[in-house]
Amino acid sequence: MTDKVRQFTVSEDDDGIRLDRWFKRNLPQIGFATISRWARTGQVRVDGGRVKPEDRLSAGQVLRVPPGGEAPHKQAKPRRELKPEEIEQAQAMVIKQTKSAIVLNKPPGLATQGGSKTTKHVDGLLDAFHSDDQPRPRLVHRLDKDTSGVLLVARTPGAAASYSKRFSGRSAKKIYWALVVGVPDIREGTIDAALAKQPGTGGEKMHVDEENGQPARTRYRVVDAAAKAASWVELEPLTGRTHQLRVHLAAIGHPIVGDGKYGGQDAFLTGSVSRKMHLHARRLIIAGPGGEKLDVTAELPEHFAATMEQLGFDPSMSDAEPEQGPPERSKAEKKQAARQHAKQYRKSRRGERRSRGPEPKKKLGKKSGGRPAKGPKGKS
Repeated sequence: MTDKVRQFTVSEDDDGIRLDRWFKRNLPQIGFATISRWARTGQVRVDGGRVKPEDRLSAGQVLRVPPGGEAPHKQAKPRRELKPEEIEQAQAMVIKQTKSAIVLNKPPGLATQGGSKTTKHVDGLLDAFHSDDQPRPRLVHRLDKDTSGVLLVARTPGAAASYSKRFSGRSAKKIYWALVVGVPDIREGTIDAALAKQPGTGGEKMHVDEENGQPARTRYRVVDAAAKAASWVELEPLTGRTHQLRVHLAAIGHPIVGDGKYGGQDAFLTGSVSRKMHLHARRLIIAGPGGEKLDVTAELPEHFAATMEQLGFDPSMSDAEPEQGPPERSKAEKKQAARQHAKQYRKSRRGERRSRGPEPKKKLGKKSGGRPAKGPKGKS
């Protein structure tokens, strides 16, 4: 517990946040009751002036925080020291890093968050990206344990709020790949079926419930098929319900390959096809803080890629693949091309001038003040 007055400058990341939310984000060990008392007695101040807990802060303002106030039960937990192999695992998942985000390619079999019986998860590995002068990165959304692919992690609380708003507002575009049993009769469409927790499963399983369920919609397209045994489907969830893609595909009679939870034994193909679930978050397109746009693609896990090859599916057939434009030229190459273009242009103009001879002088009109005189009006 500190016994000195502290001063904090409100960062760009905290611009527009309420005072009480600022404390929850930056000094979580100080409770709301203490913040209210400090504001009421004028002990907490912004730019020297009194402030209320609901007042909003602006970047650059100076916040005066009095000594003490830490609640014993709210003391920050010490960081768990990661093992070298855990740090290596976390770094190996990274696809892209920006000022506001870390994008991971989550492997199948690794949970996103912990639970009563889950001790190994992505959230527990995020300390690999945490330093003393940076806040701990935060998860923005989740993937099922057995689903692989793009997982977005925000670097700061402000970035987390911005990305979360995009996900909840449905402006983030998520494209999944799945291999399913059989081939849907309708090759492209939207599955519109409300979902609810299945009674008697403790909330671990969902089912279609048109009367009491929450609205759930999934756009799908069959990219390719291997005879009648299996097909490769591109999916775009238009809502974000638990297990939505898995339940919807099973509901139309084409469970995801390897998804025994919703497809039973019918979800497994014979032969050497892997029994792991074949659902992959392939691509994410999302706008972030300050207009920053992310468009990230995650490589397939080994078992999924092997099954694709075994069934003869070509990944380039998907509409979800990023457009491959011409390779970017270096500055030296651009300058050389510009010089060559200018040289060719001057050469062509020299030939044009020789063929035309000297250009006659134009007569200037009196009314125009030095501008060419107007010709007769007519249609062009």
